[in-house]
Amino acid sequence: MGIDIRIYFLLFLAYTFLGWLMEVIGKLITMKKFINRGFLIGPYCPIYGTGAILITFLLNKYVDDPITLFIMAILVCGILEYLTSYFMEKIFHARWWDYSQRRFNINGRVCLNTIIPFGLLGMFIMYVSNPFLISKLEVLPKLYLNILTGILLILYVIDYIVSTNVIRYVGKTTKEIGKDLDNTEEITNKVKEILIGKSRLHRRLLKAYPTIQSIKVKIKEKQEEIKRQVKEQKDEIKENIKIKKEKIKGKMGQKGRGTLTQKCARKGRPF
Repeated sequence: MGIDIRIYFLLFLAYTFLGWLMEVIGKLITMKKFINRGFLIGPYCPIYGTGAILITFLLNKYVDDPITLFIMAILVCGILEYLTSYFMEKIFHARWWDYSQRRFNINGRVCLNTIIPFGLLGMFIMYVSNPFLISKLEVLPKLYLNILTGILLILYVIDYIVSTNVIRYVGKTTKEIGKDLDNTEEITNKVKEILIGKSRLHRRLLKAYPTIQSIKVKIKEKQEEIKRQVKEQKDEIKENIKIKKEKIKGKMGQKGRGTLTQKCARKGRPF
């Protein structure tokens, strides 16, 4: 397929908006209130746009095989969601979503009932939305396409910079609080209290991800657990070595006494 970076950037933004809309509608149904979902301030959920573009470029060759397309879309989006969770956790010291309580999850980052819809969305993208959106974008006059792309790019970059600074504050706050507290739940609650007292942007982030949890102490606890397991293993090895040594000494003592008895018997000496 011919690649026009402007077309695919606008396609990316279209899917970030549609993904944001899906998230908002989902929360509206379950919680009966509007929640501005996503990391960014504006109506974007970049993970959806990224997933859609990956599907567009990587799975185009499977368009004639719906079943394979369905499976591959699940794999692509599942890997994307897992990696996004992993790197967001490592960079910003917080876990933004957690599927640990759901069945068939992988490290709480992805689970079966969230990745299955990705397969359906992949098919919708390749068979319905992509042909429609691309056909509409391609007929735009070059001038309008340049202006639209430029304006939306500037707005997106500004949003990304501001939102990233807000998110980084979470990691920074977690580090500072973690110096005085040793409990994950306490750190998480303290971080949330601080976010509530900050600007509207910080409060928006907390509302968007109410289950956000600090992972700094979890890492510390994991390190302590590993140290404890290593110590227990060392103690167990030492104990086993001690027992074996005692058994060897016992056998050698018995052998020595038996040898002495045999010598005395041969010489007719009492023993």
